[in-house]
Amino acid sequence: MDLPHDASRLDLSDPTSLGIAELGVAIRSGLLSPVTLTQACLDRIARYDNVLHSFITVTADRALASARAAEAEIAGGGYRGPFHGIPYALKDIVDVEGVPTTAHSRLMPDTPATADAHVTALLEHAGGILLGKLGTFEFALGGPSWDLPWPPPLNPWNTDFLPGGSSSGSGAAVAAGFVPAAIGTDTGGSVRWPAACCGIVGLKPTYGRISRRGVQPNTFSIDHCGPMTRTARDCAIMLAASAGYDPLDPGSADEPVPDYVAALSGDITGMRIGLIRNWYAGEATEEVTEAVDRAAALLATLGAIVEEVVLPDIGQYADAKTLISMSELYTIHAPDLRTRPEMFGAKLRQRVMGGVFIRAEDYLNAQRWRADLARGLNMQFSRFDALVTAGWLNAADPADPNGADFFRRGRNVTMPFSVAGVPSLSVPIGFGAHGLPLAMQVAGAPFAEATVLRIGHAYEQATEWHTRSPILHSGVSA
Repeated sequence: MDLPHDASRLDLSDPTSLGIAELGVAIRSGLLSPVTLTQACLDRIARYDNVLHSFITVTADRALASARAAEAEIAGGGYRGPFHGIPYALKDIVDVEGVPTTAHSRLMPDTPATADAHVTALLEHAGGILLGKLGTFEFALGGPSWDLPWPPPLNPWNTDFLPGGSSSGSGAAVAAGFVPAAIGTDTGGSVRWPAACCGIVGLKPTYGRISRRGVQPNTFSIDHCGPMTRTARDCAIMLAASAGYDPLDPGSADEPVPDYVAALSGDITGMRIGLIRNWYAGEATEEVTEAVDRAAALLATLGAIVEEVVLPDIGQYADAKTLISMSELYTIHAPDLRTRPEMFGAKLRQRVMGGVFIRAEDYLNAQRWRADLARGLNMQFSRFDALVTAGWLNAADPADPNGADFFRRGRNVTMPFSVAGVPSLSVPIGFGAHGLPLAMQVAGAPFAEATVLRIGHAYEQATEWHTRSPILHSGVSA
């Protein structure tokens, strides 16, 4: 369903079931108070998150104070835009002044951050209402782990399964209706993986599109922040509120922020789309392969020109990225590894230690290899407006403390777009076994976020996958 023009048509009986676009219409028209919306989200978190564990910190008092301020400001004619009065939450590697950043690790002191991250400051300036900080893999890499102070988040669609990671709490919280929007981070797929597993929309923007200042680093040269929402339209609204040049972030791009929402025409007639089928056919489960093939065929019926294209094996991108990440991760965590290794969770300690064996020439050659792979991928955008492939190669993994380590699989369909630093959008395209969501990725040229959002939005208008919500169960006995 497209955005209603008449706010009176909205069903506001449960505002937590609505997305940013609909909530913004209701708030601006005065039919919904930001305080009422915020309290409804807090009540839902209190009722259900004892099962899902998506939040590490809930900032209830702060949220209600911000909601009251937003309500007064809007009533007084100070409406800031479509994110004003909208609740959101942050992956807990993103700083908020006065709130501790745990990074889901016992290594982090319980000390409030002294300043907002740049992305936090932009969302606050846009009028957002922060509800709290969300679970992640330890330092956005070491997980899912059961040996840390907080349990790993679970998948709202089926709590026997995980929500993906490392922005696991972000994916779970948005899918569960705790918040209509969250910020995740993505180095090899950590926005798009949980978006795919949780049946929501997640965007890894172009490298440098959103500042990483005030965000705990994973891999300096590949880290991204990205919005996670229920629809492509909502993603466009949140991206507009969170993107922008930050001269204090060396990786930030000094590029104008366009009107992403205006680009959502719903029309993709004549757009040329390259289908990277060799990245998932024979690699993904049968249900994923069939779902992505159907989604690509639907894009063709909507008027796009879909043509199969063969790109280098996904393992090449994963190998280049892994060499770079292991080296940079070790650089970040080496002091603690030398002085207090017992404080790390077992998975993070294992994954970081390999960096000690990487030589400078290995790292530099991996960066050269990365540049070659990125150049080859970017050349495709002279032929195509966008590229499409699977969002993830399987549905969600079981929530098994003794399960196989995902990072040993070495096949990751999200990594190529991370290596290239280009925008990539995960969009839900169906459901598979155990009622778990399936997804596709839509990627574009650098700073072509408007293009990938336009394609994702057009797909949504022709389907209903994004309208479905999981049935939650409280762990509290009646």
